Amino acid sequence: MTKHLRRLEDLVVEDVEAILTTAADLKNRRAQGNFDLPLQGRVVSLVFEKPSLRTRASFEAAAMQLGGGSLFFSAADAGLNGRESLADIARVLSGYSDVVVLRTFSQQLIDDFAAVSSCPVINGLSDDRHPCQALTDILTMQEVFGELKGRRLVFVGDGNNVAASLALLCSMLGVSFTLACPEGYALDDALLTEFRSRHPVADITVSHDPTAAVSEADIVYTDVWASMGQETEADARKRDFAPFQVNAALMAHAPSHCRFMHDLPARRGLEVTDEVIDGPNSIAFQQAENRMHLAKGLLAWLLESPN
Repeated sequence: MTKHLRRLEDLVVEDVEAILTTAADLKNRRAQGNFDLPLQGRVVSLVFEKPSLRTRASFEAAAMQLGGGSLFFSAADAGLNGRESLADIARVLSGYSDVVVLRTFSQQLIDDFAAVSSCPVINGLSDDRHPCQALTDILTMQEVFGELKGRRLVFVGDGNNVAASLALLCSMLGVSFTLACPEGYALDDALLTEFRSRHPVADITVSHDPTAAVSEADIVYTDVWASMGQETEADARKRDFAPFQVNAALMAHAPSHCRFMHDLPARRGLEVTDEVIDGPNSIAFQQAENRMHLAKGLLAWLLESPN
């Protein structure tokens, strides 16, 4: 059976640990001058409805560093504009590829593509989930803190796809997760019920007081207030989220060891100020580089594991 990463629910804890271990090992070995080539002769195809810097660059660089190659297709290039059926596209492209990475609006598109693909499919982002980002974030936290059980990640912002993926992954790994958001922007109740049913000891909380929320944080994390596709809501979101800006005043209420994370791109002066993202406690650019190292670990794990 072909393995996919459509969402984090496709993985068990042992899978997550194996991916993170592989990513960390490949990163460390390359730093020591060992250029492993487990993807030699392999092709990674990327199909993007949404533009991206980090997702595209990280997967293309990962494939290249591991000895493979990559192909990039816009939605129009791939025929997602209705030129042919999704099933036909999936069957053809997976025949040319060893892995397909999809960055889409619709989670259902990823699910439907994976259902007929003959090779592994990776969710590079959908409106509902962002599993590669969450795995990257945990990899980065491990580099900084080592053991993660008992740590607390406080996500200050919208209960979006990144927050949903982080909430689930934290639940899997024993990390407490707090979403600090305005009223009306929390994670979906049905989603939280599902996460807690999967992981009954999960510590997932919601706060509408960012100052109180960060007081016990090991990580303060934020994201843009309006994601792609939410442009018409931008003005309303600016008003609603203004009290949730991550600035020096807010970070002063966090413990001194607390680190700041952002999945980028950042809207400087909106969700975060320069003094925080460029400050000594920021690990946002270490986190950004780790998108590539996580991609390497994920690709190697998918292609080296029996499917």
